[in-house]
Amino acid sequence: MPNIMTKNGIEKTVWRACDTFRGVIDPAQYKDYILTMLFLKYLSDLAKDKREEYTAKYKGDKHRIERAMLRERFFLPQECDFDHLYAKRETPNIGEVINIALEKIEDENKAKLENVFRNIDFNSEPALGQTKERNRRLKNILEDFAELDLRPSHLDGRDIIGDVYEYLIARFAAGAGKKAGEFYTPPEVSTLLAKLLAPKPGDKICDPACGSGSLLIKVAKEIKSEDFFLAGQESNGSTWALCKMNMFLHGMDSARIEWCDTLTNPRLVQADELMKFNIVVANPPFSLDKWGAETAEADIFRRFHRGIPPKSRGDYAFICHMVEIALHGQGKVGVIAPHGVLFRSGREGIIRQKLIEENILDAVIGLPPNLFYGTGIPAAILVFDKSRTKKKNKDILFIDASREFEDVTNQNRLREQDIEKIVNTYKAYKSVDKYAYRAGFDEIKENDFNLNIPRYVDTFEEEEEIDIKAVQKEIAEVETELAKTRKEMDKYLRELGMQG
Repeated sequence: MPNIMTKNGIEKTVWRACDTFRGVIDPAQYKDYILTMLFLKYLSDLAKDKREEYTAKYKGDKHRIERAMLRERFFLPQECDFDHLYAKRETPNIGEVINIALEKIEDENKAKLENVFRNIDFNSEPALGQTKERNRRLKNILEDFAELDLRPSHLDGRDIIGDVYEYLIARFAAGAGKKAGEFYTPPEVSTLLAKLLAPKPGDKICDPACGSGSLLIKVAKEIKSEDFFLAGQESNGSTWALCKMNMFLHGMDSARIEWCDTLTNPRLVQADELMKFNIVVANPPFSLDKWGAETAEADIFRRFHRGIPPKSRGDYAFICHMVEIALHGQGKVGVIAPHGVLFRSGREGIIRQKLIEENILDAVIGLPPNLFYGTGIPAAILVFDKSRTKKKNKDILFIDASREFEDVTNQNRLREQDIEKIVNTYKAYKSVDKYAYRAGFDEIKENDFNLNIPRYVDTFEEEEEIDIKAVQKEIAEVETELAKTRKEMDKYLRELGMQG
């Protein structure tokens, strides 16, 4: 029997490996080294497992073994695998050796891994220190990862490596400061969005601000089938690389993940048109400054025909992009945004009004505060449904889910029952006292298209009416009891000679 490695065991070993970098470089930086090394170790052990399988199958016939290996999801040159690097861990230029190995892996797997490692430099003096210290750190990290056996036959679950990867990304997000939300959406929020949008087999799914890909993966897993197409865009190079690795580790390496600026240079394009999707989902950066307003009017895809959002707040720029890439007459959109998008006036007010008048906004859901890494402000989910254009109904459902959550140290969390209540309320699409309200178009129009949730969901709790007579009677009884107690106390004090 093989020595089975558990998810918990892998997490502990890898998190311990982080000690190599703690206090030396920022967690936001060393996540790249740790996660890249985990990815390399997994590729190496997976290749080792496959080679052993084919060796047994073809009774050691090297030609047939190599031919079978070339048909696998990826090709790993033996001089690039983890064991080869581990054997060279004492080499004076070990950082350069690792870089060369990663470059060769890219070159051999261009369709899936091209440029994935180009943003990470294991020979960087600014990041890893001067030669002696750098070599020591790289030797330590190789020795830490050597403890892991990540061959599928030695793991206790099919998606264990993908799950560990997600765990590590979450841990890094928790300690990476205000920028963390740019590459990670908490799993409970991702689950909520996935269930709200209810993807089905055959759907094309896109996240135009995909970060490390956790939200895309959650939506895909909701389908309970492998019949889907995933696409994403990410502007940060190292985060894009994390996403590509994350997809590979979850067996979703056919996903099309583009490294680009979604708002100024979208690359999910087909025949000079933006690609269209059944499901569009995102947790874009809140109120992004300098998002590209100066070139928006000349946008060749006409994404901003409802108006150009203010240059200091890109929330509606992302929303407009997402609405445009959702399939006409059927596409669904789920976007996380700050509450300001619900009520701010000016250019944003005009865009909001047009989206409502087009009858594609389906629901507004207020979330609890402090759910997201890097910001304590509460956010809202806006759900758009382009199939509504075929319907006469122009109602919008408002849900105030801001008061129901688990209060965890430093971070609030949606519980399973909280997610279930939100999703069931959305599906029922009915008013619920103190929780949800189905507003008609005329009512929203009377409110000048202001979508601020408290305007529609009354969460005011009336104080219980006080029975004055009962309270007076209770006071009288207490006073009688008090007088009786004082009388007894005086008696005991006299007996003790303590009162004259």
